[in-house]
Amino acid sequence: MAAAATASSASQVAVAGRVSSATRVVLWPPTRVSTRLGVSERLLSFNGLVAGSKSKQGFSNLFHVQEGLASSVFRYVDSSSHGKTGSRGIVCMAKRSVGDLKQSDLKGKHVFLRADLNVPLDDKFNITDDTRIRAAIPTIKYLIDNGAKVILSSHLGRPKGVTEKYRLTPLVPRLSELLGVKVEKAHDSIGEEVEKKVAALPDGGVLLLENVRFYKEEEKNDPEHAKKLASVADLYVNDAFGTAHRAHASTEGVTKYLRPSVAGFLLQKELDYLDGAVRNPTRPFAAIVGGSKVSSKIGVIESLLEKCDLLLLGGGMIFTFYKAQGLSVGSSLVEEDKLELATSLMKKAKAKGVSLLLPTDVVVADKFAADANSKIVPASEIPDGWMGLDIGPDSIKTFSDALDTTKTVIWNGPMGVFEFDKFAKGTEAIAKKLADLSGKGVTSIIGGGDSVAAVEKVGVADKMSHISTGGGASLELLEGKVLPGVAALDDA
Repeated sequence: MAAAATASSASQVAVAGRVSSATRVVLWPPTRVSTRLGVSERLLSFNGLVAGSKSKQGFSNLFHVQEGLASSVFRYVDSSSHGKTGSRGIVCMAKRSVGDLKQSDLKGKHVFLRADLNVPLDDKFNITDDTRIRAAIPTIKYLIDNGAKVILSSHLGRPKGVTEKYRLTPLVPRLSELLGVKVEKAHDSIGEEVEKKVAALPDGGVLLLENVRFYKEEEKNDPEHAKKLASVADLYVNDAFGTAHRAHASTEGVTKYLRPSVAGFLLQKELDYLDGAVRNPTRPFAAIVGGSKVSSKIGVIESLLEKCDLLLLGGGMIFTFYKAQGLSVGSSLVEEDKLELATSLMKKAKAKGVSLLLPTDVVVADKFAADANSKIVPASEIPDGWMGLDIGPDSIKTFSDALDTTKTVIWNGPMGVFEFDKFAKGTEAIAKKLADLSGKGVTSIIGGGDSVAAVEKVGVADKMSHISTGGGASLELLEGKVLPGVAALDDA
């Protein structure tokens, strides 16, 4: 173990642990933390590495920290000037919800319901994961239980015109089973046949329209096409959060012709957590952001720096942050044109009083493959020709200890190349830790993307406070962007 050294300036904090004394290690915000704790305490600094990626060059979420530091950091965070405690569920972009509609508003009415039923199918058209279908059931059930005639709309895949393998027919049996009613199916999403089937719907009936993306006008948000979709309905419910960041005919265009236009229960829950909880979290609030490139998460990082007390960075982006500080990153991917950006983000974290943490040790491999040779090294000692593919055991421990003091955590991005079992320990450990914290009352939000796949793989998805159903939509909402499919709905 290297001996602890005294920092030569207020912008650096000496580190005790498996980090070379020659390595520049930085703890953000260094000035406030060093002043708060005193350099005489056994601090550790953070040196980091990579995160999971499918890139040929590979990455790993690397995380770094050392014994004793986490508790000190979080004592600081807990008493930081961020201090305002907020209750979860205050939604800044509050929208009218389907729950606001009573039986008198719904009975006998034709409701155009846009859901996200874009589920994976195998070669025999069997559903391999019905998560999105199950997520849509509460809203559909509420509508039919209150006597509405539901016109259910969705897309599937990315068809170029009418494509047989993307028809929604395979979804009908599962929908019928979950709803307890026979779901009818139309062979189109507009036209005479649809009009006849809609007219024949009984109160509490459900008609599934064909894939709305069979028409190019859908994604172009063509006004005339939107008008045709809306022509068979009396009111509109959007429960498709996964497509709410796109202004399509069935997500934004139809709202110009149907009133009321309200959010479904799933969409409302997404806004509650991703917008409400993040904007006004119970503190301390920690965010974990991974990803292969800084460029893909710039908006999210900058937005979270305005809101969180602690920001943990992983993924391939970490190499860019460390190269910006002069550290060797082996053969890992680096965005050379983002080195200045990485530096500026660290400076912004310091200015905002946000503790930005990076990995201390990593599991490195000699190639990007499941059977690669591997070893654990300090973040500051990645050998030439090797790449980080997971966070190391010291990082897992310190990260877990640090999270023990939080009240709200949002996670977007795995800790390593979790697709390879050999390099999945870090991601699995974090998933299990968040599940454990959830059981103790911590709000845990899985913000879409690979993090969702990770908690499902570990089998702890049902333990989390909220798992987002949207990939791009989740990121854009976290960035603070306006989602067209949400903005078009009636305000609460």
